[in-house]
Amino acid sequence: MDDKRETQGKTIQERMAEEELVKEKIDAQGRKWRKAYFGGGEHFKNWLAQCKELGEVEVEEVDSTGYKCFEEGGEKLYRIWLSMDATKKDDLF
Repeated sequence: MDDKRETQGKTIQERMAEEELVKEKIDAQGRKWRKAYFGGGEHFKNWLAQCKELGEVEVEEVDSTGYKCFEEGGEKLYRIWLSMDATKKDDLF
């Protein structure tokens, strides 16, 4: 799937609304992940460090098209995913 093609023609409001709906995913091994963060820059680095203290994390780069502050600054957007095993999920959320 091509992220650029997927985002063409959408307003930033539409993209943000779609991102709000992204909450969980299941990887190829069948493990559940919960989205803990969406953003970039220094905030991303801080969130990543904190999430690593909680357990296994996965970082996913997201297309920044339409997010002017990220485009103009040449910054990347990321999602931080936390692995959710049955014992940790109830403690965190």
